[in-house]
Amino acid sequence: MDIIYIRNLETRAIIGIRDQERTTPQTLRVNLEMGTDIRAASASEAVEDTLDYSAISRETLAFIDTSQFYLIETLAEHLARRLLEMFPIRQIKVQVSKPEAVPAAEDVGVVIERSAEPR
Repeated sequence: MDIIYIRNLETRAIIGIRDQERTTPQTLRVNLEMGTDIRAASASEAVEDTLDYSAISRETLAFIDTSQFYLIETLAEHLARRLLEMFPIRQIKVQVSKPEAVPAAEDVGVVIERSAEPR
């Protein structure tokens, strides 16, 4: 399995359980590792034969920008499911972090790994 990744995709969104978090957007960072087979793309050099990381980045940002989940766990789960449904990804690792959530910590977050349903 080959991996295509996107690191430190950053946006701001409404997320959290506290009253202030429900009204003030917070910084979120997303890392994606997507399992696929790149052999066809390496032979053809056609973006149609691989995972288009620009399209995946746009979809990820659009999804987060319109979401208002309470937990980053929920956001990660829904994002993984959406990307697996929309793109030919076999496996995905999604990391969502809130770098401003704990003042004494550089970053806090969640990492999940999911696989596509057989097609």
